[in-house]
Amino acid sequence: MHPAFSVIFFTVLSGAGFGLFALIYLADLFKLGGGLPGAYVFWTGVLAIVMVGVGLLSSTFHLANPKNAWRAFTRWRTSWLSREGVLSVAFYPFALAYLALYWLELWPAARHFAGAIATLLAWLTIFSTAMIYASLKTIRHWNTPLVPAAYLSLGHFSGGMILLVVAMMAGVQALPFVLLSLFQLFVAAFVKAIYYYWIGRLGAGSTINTATGFTRAQVKLLDAGHTHGTFLTQEFGYIVPKLTAVSLRLISMLLAFAVPLVLLYFALEYHSLALGIAALVSVFAGLVAERWLFFAEARHVVNLYHGAQRC
Repeated sequence: MHPAFSVIFFTVLSGAGFGLFALIYLADLFKLGGGLPGAYVFWTGVLAIVMVGVGLLSSTFHLANPKNAWRAFTRWRTSWLSREGVLSVAFYPFALAYLALYWLELWPAARHFAGAIATLLAWLTIFSTAMIYASLKTIRHWNTPLVPAAYLSLGHFSGGMILLVVAMMAGVQALPFVLLSLFQLFVAAFVKAIYYYWIGRLGAGSTINTATGFTRAQVKLLDAGHTHGTFLTQEFGYIVPKLTAVSLRLISMLLAFAVPLVLLYFALEYHSLALGIAALVSVFAGLVAERWLFFAEARHVVNLYHGAQRC
């Protein structure tokens, strides 16, 4: 698949925003680290909402006619894309109500109710985003429960790293936030490692015979029907060299997990905010590489009708 930067930006940023908001609410609910000061909770929640909004807005940039994006909301009964849109819009009033009540120090029960609903909607939106890809049987690299597991774990890990930096800036007890980030780091790294192992063991895959259903003889494509590239070959025929794919897998694992792990150790040892920020930057750099590769490695079966031997 052709890795569109707008979609990469959207999935990384909005996933982190939803994960950050969920963790902000849970940290407030359980008073993690003794509880963050009110201003930090409020403005971090605002940051999470802004990240979600900017990410969702960027997702329209790869559309041929962005003005028709509203139509994506009309098929929520059958489309994961439509469910993602509906859930993300439903998230906003509850998230804003939670932050407003927190800022005004009004009605704690109502505040926690709004925060709980917003958190649930954040989880469901991340899941729906992942299912847009995981539901596609035509792309074997995506058609696995590992995709929603990766989106959820990576979204919370990146959001948790932002929350850790906020906790260090606030001067509260950082150890609980560090332990939370480490737990999320190991879960996300484990899920992503299993995913890379799984796609490496996919095997031969579909052929033109299995795609057409003819099994009595070898089917051959005599003419692709065009002499130049088309929209399909451009969007679905992108091929990443094997060496590049392996290198990017290693780079993404190092930047997203290994380097932050080392930096978190020294950040806790020396109480260094700069090292915490460096770990956060490394995480997002690794996630951009991971998400680019997620799209670039995907092989759609439509390529079989344009000359590919296997997908």
